Amino acid sequence: MLGISTGTVDRALHGKPDVSAATRARVLSTAEALGYRPNLAARYLQSRKQLRISVHLPRRIALFWDSLREGIREAAAPFAPALNVDFRTYPSLGDGDIPLFDESLHDGSNGLIIAPGNPASLAPHLREAARRQIPVVCVVTDAPEELRLASVSADPFTVGAVAGELLARFLSGGGEVAFFTGWLAVQDHADKLRGFESSLKTIGTALTVGPVVEAHDDEREGHRRALSVLREHPHLKGIYVSTVNSLPVLRAAEEAGRLSTLTVVTTDLFPELVEWIRAGKVAATVYQRPVNQGRLALQALYQFLLHGTRPASRLRVVPHLVMRSNLDLFLERLPVDLEPVSVPEGVERGAARRPAARAGKRASSGGARRPRGSERRA
Repeated sequence: MLGISTGTVDRALHGKPDVSAATRARVLSTAEALGYRPNLAARYLQSRKQLRISVHLPRRIALFWDSLREGIREAAAPFAPALNVDFRTYPSLGDGDIPLFDESLHDGSNGLIIAPGNPASLAPHLREAARRQIPVVCVVTDAPEELRLASVSADPFTVGAVAGELLARFLSGGGEVAFFTGWLAVQDHADKLRGFESSLKTIGTALTVGPVVEAHDDEREGHRRALSVLREHPHLKGIYVSTVNSLPVLRAAEEAGRLSTLTVVTTDLFPELVEWIRAGKVAATVYQRPVNQGRLALQALYQFLLHGTRPASRLRVVPHLVMRSNLDLFLERLPVDLEPVSVPEGVERGAARRPAARAGKRASSGGARRPRGSERRA
């Protein structure tokens, strides 16, 4: 269109020397008018730069973390084989992540994606990563800002505040509600509680926070503690489960014959939860969009490693609110994969080349499932 060489266009687009200011302005203006965007995959392959990213995420609870892994796989796939992603797993948040972190500092990894369970314990290891110039991106949970490149989350305070406002409006007559979480020592979980309590105070409702239960992302513990709470609080009006560990709480409430008198708000969306929402047993669920979180984390780290482009310190994903009234429309846009996913302990190499699961295949009752392709249109 401009009648100039490809080389001149390249120099103008990338701020290289030997091109006049007037020509650079013409090139940039025309590129913007045409909606030109570089093909990042082609640029990556052309650079011939081999990158290795190590991803450390918990196994429990797989319903959430498998979805986040899928987002990372989707974002990494166009850059294979020049980009190698190693998925490493450990039992649960804060349990076994530090040895994996230290291993990655010495195995040639160029960057890390992690979910800090105990930021204070991890801090010395993050400092060592910074000394070695290995950037770290945190997902879901966070570490001190000066020790990592970026964090990606659904803003836990906002997630908790949305749940609090929902229950306050559902239960306008007041009463007591229970808050179920994983570990309050985890900043993400503590921030949800703060947001939940803040929302109730701001609205000025007579609704009060009663029992606050740490179930440690354990299904048996969640079920046992839910039964205990229901026995000890016969007049409980509602429950907010701030992690994906909602099924044990729902089953306990149903076993106790209390579910019909409780208003329940849960977290995230997965196949087993769909029928509880459809039946009206769950009033709403706050979907944290883990696929999108994984995708953003990989893209932010990739851009920094390849081009030195520093992302925003905090990348926030806007959560989605799913209720019975919009469930079917939501599932059309966010198809839920029913095939079980098994993530082996240790290292899963070559994950970017992992074949996609077949949507619609029925899973066994005990398998881990995940939303698939969840935010492609978001």
